[in-house]
Amino acid sequence: MSFEELGIEEILLQGIKALGFTEPTPIQEQAIPILLSGTKDFVGLAQTGTGKTAAFGLPLLQLVDSKAKTPVALMVCPTRELCMQITKDLMNFGRYKKGTKMVAVYGGASISQQIRDLRQGAQVVVATPGRLIDLIERKAIDLENIEYIVLDEADEMLNMGFRDDIEFILKNTPNRKSIWLFSATMPSEVKQVSKRYMDKPHEITIGKMNAANVNIDHQYYVTSGVNRYQTLKRIIDFNPGIYGIIFTRTKADAQSITESLIREGYDIEALHGDLTQVQRDKVMGRFREKSIQLLIATDVAARGIDVKDITHVINYELPDDVEVYTHRSGRTGRAGKNGVCVSLVTSREQYRLRQIEKLINNSLHKMDIPSGKDVCRKQFFHFIDKLLKADISHGEYETYIPLLKEKFEDVTKEEILQRVAALEFDRFLQYYENAADLNMRDDRRSERQSSSRGDSRGDSRGDSRGDSRNQGRSAGRSSFGREGGSERRDGGSSGAAGGYKKLFVNLGTKDGFYKASFLQFILDMSDLSKDVLGKIDMKDMNSWVEIEGGAANQMIKSLDGKKFKGRRIRMNDAETGGSRNNY
Repeated sequence: MSFEELGIEEILLQGIKALGFTEPTPIQEQAIPILLSGTKDFVGLAQTGTGKTAAFGLPLLQLVDSKAKTPVALMVCPTRELCMQITKDLMNFGRYKKGTKMVAVYGGASISQQIRDLRQGAQVVVATPGRLIDLIERKAIDLENIEYIVLDEADEMLNMGFRDDIEFILKNTPNRKSIWLFSATMPSEVKQVSKRYMDKPHEITIGKMNAANVNIDHQYYVTSGVNRYQTLKRIIDFNPGIYGIIFTRTKADAQSITESLIREGYDIEALHGDLTQVQRDKVMGRFREKSIQLLIATDVAARGIDVKDITHVINYELPDDVEVYTHRSGRTGRAGKNGVCVSLVTSREQYRLRQIEKLINNSLHKMDIPSGKDVCRKQFFHFIDKLLKADISHGEYETYIPLLKEKFEDVTKEEILQRVAALEFDRFLQYYENAADLNMRDDRRSERQSSSRGDSRGDSRGDSRGDSRNQGRSAGRSSFGREGGSERRDGGSSGAAGGYKKLFVNLGTKDGFYKASFLQFILDMSDLSKDVLGKIDMKDMNSWVEIEGGAANQMIKSLDGKKFKGRRIRMNDAETGGSRNNY
């Protein structure tokens, strides 16, 4: 079907045509006719990159009364980046529809300016939950006349702990006609919101539930903990045209790996929670312009990123929540293009790959870690291809041809090619001359050794020390990682197994956490690796965390006394009630 056949008005068709859209995507084809009615609650399940913004944006622009003095449409999304992207897309869709004004409100920007923009009048507001609630509490925004609410990336918002915020927003829009909820997955929290606030919503699913993009090749490499960083480098070097995102569990890992790769000459930047909004915008600007080849990020920091033409997503470590895998992999393989999602796993983690395969209804392909010779060969032919494709039409090279002929008079073509290769690849060839085979073999002894040296102490720290001891090739690698290993020590409290301490913390599911987001939160706060943690038991109002005895002090020191949503965090030894001073 065409957009015209779906019922889109002529003025919007002009905007669509100007953008180069010729026919609707499946989500647009199924959603637009339903949403144009304006009175039906709706749930659309589709992966990121399938055209959801146009699916809800076009009907919304058609339904909105451009003469309204207060907002009649509200779109809520998880991050600043997505908020800005949606607003930009809406402006492009409605470029020829005069009178409809849109305002984006999000954290990290001047709230005073946003209040001024709202007071000048807007029919459509695109917002992040936190900033919207701030405006509601300041009575700076009037939601009484809101007729249409869109919840975009609903699963992401709930995973980030915004459930209470979403419910608060819905309670403050009493006169709404319909709620349109869009999500990549349908976890229980999304179902609960749907059941509580929506009236018999029309639900459509594009593709299989949680299915991964068919344009993505899902690959994995089995490595040891001590060789994880070295394996990452091999994969990057083996893909010379790579333009991608590397995902880590913690911001400390993101920063450490970035610093090491920068020292070794890679074009890479980190994106994590410690960056100011100005720094974050600068990093994203450079990445979109392809001034940097790789972006390394945590899941929290990367949410809402929408960048075209990403060739690779690399999971330096698998996410704690397997559903997060679909969000990571969905950054590539967009708009009909092919992409690759790579995961680095240890032999002990392979069982988790079966969970992911079941979730995405697709197979993950085991790959051999490239040898040094494989990497050099790939890089060499990539360079030769670039050489042959070099554009020489715009330079006055003819002027220099006689001089070049004279200079190379006694040099054969073969020698010229050898010298070009030597200039480009000498350092590279030396680096990989005696490169070790990083592939895991069916050798129980070597597996036990790699496990005891790296895995039990935390992959990210083990990587750096293993590389600097065993490879000794790069100055960058020798300083990779944080000081202070997390080897398990005896003498833990009897309440926790294997030398562990059990800690109490007054945070729970009522604070908007689920287990994976809580784990991410305490690791980010403490700069510790997941491997120092044992069992986590979460309740409504509090939680208990098992942690290696040697890391307990750092965990308590990092969290105890800090504030979360205005409430003071209390963390202590669950057995003795002791504070960090007792260690």
